[in-house]
Amino acid sequence: MAGYTYYEEGQMLKIGDFARIGQVSVKTLRYYDMVGLLKPCEVDPSSGYRYYTFDMLPKLNRILALKELGLSLDQVKQLLEADLSAQELRGMLRLKQVEIQQQMAGEKEKLARVEARLQMIEKEKKMPDYEVVIKKIEPMRVAAVRDIIPAYPEQGHLWEELESFLTLHKITPEGPCFSIYYSDQPDVDTQVCEPVNSPIPHDKRVKQLLLPRIEDMASVVHNGPFLTIGEAYAAVIKWIETNGYRVNGPPREIYLRPAENGSQTDPDTVTEIQFPIEKEI
Repeated sequence: MAGYTYYEEGQMLKIGDFARIGQVSVKTLRYYDMVGLLKPCEVDPSSGYRYYTFDMLPKLNRILALKELGLSLDQVKQLLEADLSAQELRGMLRLKQVEIQQQMAGEKEKLARVEARLQMIEKEKKMPDYEVVIKKIEPMRVAAVRDIIPAYPEQGHLWEELESFLTLHKITPEGPCFSIYYSDQPDVDTQVCEPVNSPIPHDKRVKQLLLPRIEDMASVVHNGPFLTIGEAYAAVIKWIETNGYRVNGPPREIYLRPAENGSQTDPDTVTEIQFPIEKEI
């Protein structure tokens, strides 16, 4: 047949010919040789040319097939070298199955967010004023004072109480302070917090707490005075509802750049608003 190269039985193939038949690149075969995955049957000592045979094709095909299942080259090498039982092989593939399912779930969630963003832009004809991201929040040890206040802005005396206690006992906060709002019906159940690493003395009002890890925390940053912070709250709540989540815990208000003298109108204030969330069932 014109244009077709015939090979004799047992004939050694140059790396280029073997790569073409196996439909891989020469670079790939050289790498497989380097990592000990598929070594040539012979290497010319003078030229360094690598040679392969037809009976090596089944091994190459197995490598490629296992790679297509998502296994790493280290896992493929282990499978080829070790005499794994069917149970061990099944266990390895089950783990890969779970990993792929998790990846697919993550991509599906990204797709849902893209669709929600498109709907929002289509409805409002502009990009959103606030960007919401999902964070993982690690456990945090805090010194805290909790009380009922008549309104959100009226928490200054709680901060004075907490900070006076820390100053008295020479305890230095280890990060931005924040408030947690447990409810606002009819008044606001508020806890003011300072992250701390060192133990604090026993006190009737100031408590040391370990706040738990939160897997999914919807977060938005508000640059501007507290007088307009309601816009950020509205934005993050709308995002939560639009993207198929629901709030499953009290929100936090982190004061990244606190207002000067507690002013409600300081334009340089930077506040992060966080809501624990979970997917709607």
